[in-house]
Amino acid sequence: MNRTLYSLFLYLLFPLVVMYLVFRAIKSPDYRRRWSERFGLATLQPTDVVVHSVSMGETLAAIPLIKKLMAQNPQMKFTVTTTSPTGSAEVIKAFGDKVQHCYLPIDFAYAVKRFLRQTQPKCLIIMETELWPNLIHFAKHDKISLVLANARLSQKSAAKYASKPRLSTPMLKQLDLILVQTQAESERFVRLGVESQQIHFCGSLKFDLTIDPQKQQLAVQTREQWLRSHHPVWVAGSVHPGEFNIILAAHKQVLVDFPEALLILAPRHPEQFNLAAITITQAGFKLARRSMHDEVTHDVQVLLGDTMGELLMLYGTADQAFVGGTLIEGGGHNPLEPAAMGLPVFVGPNHWNFAEITELLANAGGLQCVAGADDLAQVLIAKWNNNHAYQQASTAALSVVKQNRGALSKQFLLINSLIKASAL
Repeated sequence: MNRTLYSLFLYLLFPLVVMYLVFRAIKSPDYRRRWSERFGLATLQPTDVVVHSVSMGETLAAIPLIKKLMAQNPQMKFTVTTTSPTGSAEVIKAFGDKVQHCYLPIDFAYAVKRFLRQTQPKCLIIMETELWPNLIHFAKHDKISLVLANARLSQKSAAKYASKPRLSTPMLKQLDLILVQTQAESERFVRLGVESQQIHFCGSLKFDLTIDPQKQQLAVQTREQWLRSHHPVWVAGSVHPGEFNIILAAHKQVLVDFPEALLILAPRHPEQFNLAAITITQAGFKLARRSMHDEVTHDVQVLLGDTMGELLMLYGTADQAFVGGTLIEGGGHNPLEPAAMGLPVFVGPNHWNFAEITELLANAGGLQCVAGADDLAQVLIAKWNNNHAYQQASTAALSVVKQNRGALSKQFLLINSLIKASAL
């Protein structure tokens, strides 16, 4: 498949795209708004730099980089795009009206061309893996400098690109800079036909996570309010519906050894909050909901983290953490947030989205892979029963984060040089 066939195929899928958005709108009210942006019909102002930060995780990693670029280039206008309401909320929270913000249009040729014609950027920065053939093609046609920042490319994704070389290879070769998180990803890009001079190994921006001391203090105070300062607390963060019952089954076993243990279950997406609440109550647990400000009394067994933007603080209230999307075929989510809080971390076997980071943490002793509910319960109980092993895992997790910081300054210097060259 080449780009022409891809574009034709995408137009044929137009009714399904609309149906998908309708389906998402039924589940999440935030998807009912701003459809004009998704189809390239929004009215936008010219800008100097466009940063596409996809969803919440990529946006949180991108915010320090964007702020640094804005501070260095105060005369320039920035547009930040996302594809999800959660990512959009983080952009608005971080920047307000200091940047132009909208959803990136779906990769229909007409929509992308109109978006680029209105914004007229000199540089387009794409975070992590969000590569769209028409966006890349028309941006390069307009002589826009193209950066793939904080780039990650799993073996699974690389195989998908390799299966469509007539579509993927020309797209990848049009990128001016690819700033990869790991050496393994650099090698995968080269095998896909990318010239080595396009690629720079910088590490992951997610290692440069800054923990706000006020958030840490709030976490300590919150745990004290729950009367759990001396009782086990663990978080299952960014979990998906296929994992809810597994997590709850593990907690049921934990409660046998530690009857006053508290599980904080934080679903990945807002539209899953009510399903999670129903699943918890049907499993027979005493539930409190964070969004409803329910009191976390001594008999509450599960706290549902059904709020946005609080996960990092909730990790700070806990002793140990499981990171979701890994017990289903999801590829997993970022294990560095709980690691940066000094928590021993657990993931399931499907963690290919963060394979190298997971391996770093595991090799250091800060992370373990579990197969299911029984396995997860056993490792949680073992850490609480062995303070020495717990402290070793906690120290190891923190050390990995500290030792791998520095990606922000490396990526900033390379991108900023390209921005200044593009402005000439």
